[in-house]
Amino acid sequence: MSLLKVTDLGVTFQPPDGPPARAVESVSFHVDAGEVLAIVGESGSGKTVTALSLLGLNPEEPTCTTTGSIVLDGKDLRQLDRPGWRAVRGADVAMVFQDPSSALNPLLTIGTQIMDAVRAHEPLSRDQARKRAIEALTQARLTEPERRLNQYTHELSGGMRQRAAIALAIAARPRLLIADEPTTALDVSVQAGILSMLRSLCDELDMGLILITHDLGVVAEQADRVCVMYAGRVVESGPTAQVLGDPQMPYTQALMAATPRVDAPARQRLTSVTGQPPNLASRPPGCSFAPRCPVAVDSCTEQAPALVELGHDHRAACVHAGTGRQVLPAEQVAQDRPHLTGPASAPASHRTTDDVLAEFDAVDLRYPIRSGLLRRVTRHVEAVRGVSLTVAPGETLALVGESGSGKTSLTKMLLRLEKPSAGAVRYDGIDVDRPSPSERRRLQREVQVVFQNPYASLDPRMTVRQTLAEPLRVHGLEYGEADLARLLADVGLDAAALDRHPSAFSGGQRQRIAIARALALRPRLIVCDEAVSALDVSIQAQVLNLLADLQAEHGIAYLFITHNLAVVRSVAHRIAVMREGQIVEQGRAEDIYDSPRHEYTKELLSMAPGHPAGLGAPRTAADATPDSHRDGVAPAPSRDEERSAAWPG
Repeated sequence: MSLLKVTDLGVTFQPPDGPPARAVESVSFHVDAGEVLAIVGESGSGKTVTALSLLGLNPEEPTCTTTGSIVLDGKDLRQLDRPGWRAVRGADVAMVFQDPSSALNPLLTIGTQIMDAVRAHEPLSRDQARKRAIEALTQARLTEPERRLNQYTHELSGGMRQRAAIALAIAARPRLLIADEPTTALDVSVQAGILSMLRSLCDELDMGLILITHDLGVVAEQADRVCVMYAGRVVESGPTAQVLGDPQMPYTQALMAATPRVDAPARQRLTSVTGQPPNLASRPPGCSFAPRCPVAVDSCTEQAPALVELGHDHRAACVHAGTGRQVLPAEQVAQDRPHLTGPASAPASHRTTDDVLAEFDAVDLRYPIRSGLLRRVTRHVEAVRGVSLTVAPGETLALVGESGSGKTSLTKMLLRLEKPSAGAVRYDGIDVDRPSPSERRRLQREVQVVFQNPYASLDPRMTVRQTLAEPLRVHGLEYGEADLARLLADVGLDAAALDRHPSAFSGGQRQRIAIARALALRPRLIVCDEAVSALDVSIQAQVLNLLADLQAEHGIAYLFITHNLAVVRSVAHRIAVMREGQIVEQGRAEDIYDSPRHEYTKELLSMAPGHPAGLGAPRTAADATPDSHRDGVAPAPSRDEERSAAWPG
């Protein structure tokens, strides 16, 4: 008997002025105890709305109408009233949200939050609740759990915050855990530890896990089964090895073609999914993917295809299902993914001044630590130590490394958000720390940044139109409606978004808006701090191809910070690997990937989801986190090697 069974779930939103939007339509799936079900799809496909329905967190009627059946352990959750839902949330079903910083209360200690959550569902004393909190933190693989009880959110790193959020979710021992993009902005070592920990929790607690993600490498390694959603419908589902090894729905095939691979040739153009998802308020007849599908036939636009049983619990909603027809034959994929153009990177030692756009010259950055009643400086944290790097015009330099390695601190000095403690940072001959007024204005226009967190980088009070127009207006540039619409089209959004506020968009859509804003001034250098980490693979491919096109056309340089080594493979000319504030290895991207020299670089590459070196053998959290003590990671059991075989190639 299934732990969770969802049948014909439908969710329709009714805006105050406009037609209803059917965000979820006829969705059915099941989750067994101890099983991991992955739900994948583009932003706006209905993944998160489906998950919120399982917790009764969708708006009430008439704003939102929910239909269908949600049965958990024999209990129909759709029949619950408000007190009934409050009793279920946390105790029976819990959720780990995408952004742990917003999920945790910054005014309360981690221990207080977990203890309050437990006591809301069970009649425990404070001592009993404290023991349960320590147990949850231990299960979430946080070292020194008793110490973490008294810490606040701001005292934890990104990976530790996500583990604390997971501890909060599992403290009341729910039967079902929903993880919505739990590792989106985390580096590969922390990601590997958290995913391994979530997998082990399913085995230890006999708990079902719904994993919402856009990373198909993660799906291949962690999920038992997968549901692919598009425009509010499930278009393919089944065992992970079946769906990813032999995808039958053209949309699934397109997602896999758009996914960057660590073992792919360097700097190849990604195969993006053309077009945009349909407007759910005016859904076209027939298959919703038909307008974007290269193998659509006339019948595809007449009637929506039902899920066809293909055997072994594998189903696909396509008239071509079972025929073996591919969206793009292998030879056409090769033709459509040419080698990206770009400068041949000369060794840094052989570059002339004209070859250098941005330069870090023996840079140090130290943060003072104050203590005592007088708050005197007692010591320093060395975030960056003696780093020397250069970025050439039209070049992409990728900075990779664990959280806390100094990547963002280094780029803050280029953006004039921090002053170097030693050394110098120069941009096109300008001393960034001491620019003249005209040089400062030039820096503000020619050096742009896309920050990691799309929830914090956009002003919630400004519409998208105001957000895009602001830099153009500040720099006295003329613009019109067509210019703003073109910026949105470049990142896969339509002009209808111009008059909406950030709260109306998903995390991935907000990041696209942030990228469009950075592109508005056509800068010479863009700092991309995890710029595509929140994007689904189809939009990620579009944005990466767009960045490559702009680089080829305008000679834009990128300083690309990311934890996704497959993305680095597809965009970088050169790579610099940072660890504990220092550069441990740098060179041409091909050389770093083909023959890494430093052990730390080898470890990072081996931990990338879908990397051949990491497939076919169990890996423990100790293997997956070379410096685990720095992020509060404790060992976790090995993952099931069978999931590794799901990633083809």
